[in-house]
Amino acid sequence: MNWFSRKQNTVLSIDISSAAVKLLELSKVANRYRIESYAVAALPKDAVIDKNIANVDLIADTIRAALKQSGTKLKEATVAVSGSSVMTKIIAMDGTLTPDEMEEQIMIEADQYVPYALDEVSFDFEVQGVNESNPELVDVLLAASRKENVDNRVEALLRAGLKTNIVDIEAFAMEHAFSLLSDQFVDSIDGQTVAIVDIGSTITTLNVLSDSKSIYTREQGFGGKQLTEEIQRRYGLSYEEAGLAKRHGGLPDNYTADILEPFKRAVVQQIQRALQFFMSSSANKSVDRMILAGGCASIQGIEQLVEKSLGIPVYIANPFVNMTLSSKVKPQLLSNDAPALMIACGLAVRSFD
Repeated sequence: MNWFSRKQNTVLSIDISSAAVKLLELSKVANRYRIESYAVAALPKDAVIDKNIANVDLIADTIRAALKQSGTKLKEATVAVSGSSVMTKIIAMDGTLTPDEMEEQIMIEADQYVPYALDEVSFDFEVQGVNESNPELVDVLLAASRKENVDNRVEALLRAGLKTNIVDIEAFAMEHAFSLLSDQFVDSIDGQTVAIVDIGSTITTLNVLSDSKSIYTREQGFGGKQLTEEIQRRYGLSYEEAGLAKRHGGLPDNYTADILEPFKRAVVQQIQRALQFFMSSSANKSVDRMILAGGCASIQGIEQLVEKSLGIPVYIANPFVNMTLSSKVKPQLLSNDAPALMIACGLAVRSFD
């Protein structure tokens, strides 16, 4: 399974979250990226449950809708599996081995590292560099996931008419997207600890990076779906209608005070809880600043509320700040969707490496 690297100049990435399929087509000329097209297509409820695909056909239909909406002509794409379904481990190996010899050795020793039967697992590896304590060894990143997690995504893309050329890992994609954000900061982030909180539909993921490298990841069950369901219950709408009203407005005057404000306070509590878990696990390392990503980061004023509660600078993720746009892309829509496109963006950028 090719999880890493293949060079090209226009790439398509597809991020399948629990609420939507997010598609991004990027091109690269010299060192500048250009957004050729993108689309966000809502998924029916329960098509993805806890980041696992429950219905491949529904996903394929939604990918097709996103392809049509974007107008892309590309037929190959990159997709990702979520952090909770992937096991990663750094192992030290003899630096003189060829990639084929490394693969052979990993296959022989894999049962030491992987808690599943080998025929149930897809895995890949990438050499990270020379081992610090022994220059004759290299550090190799081993990534393994249950085959069904990978196969379901590949199959959904296939049914939508796409070939999967890379299966990546969401946490790595997020780390890559983060490298595009550093331009957003006025001052340097060298040596700082930055938390990225991705608040999706059903899952909030905390990624903590130190010196731009991921040091901690945690998922907890909370997200924008709770807001959608509350709108649905309060105003007697269908789930789809409630989702549209949440994004595009048109709700009664009492919506902000009665529903949105309590939800924003719940977001702050969830973020505080996630940070407490991180701090208790990592010898009191504190966070210097925070980036909010995911669909909920687009809620008006959420960053000011979080900043006030935590007492650290908080930013809304926008990995596209220094990119050019094709005429197909509407800047206003893109800036609303940008926080939810972090993983799609990271996937696309990693495909160029």
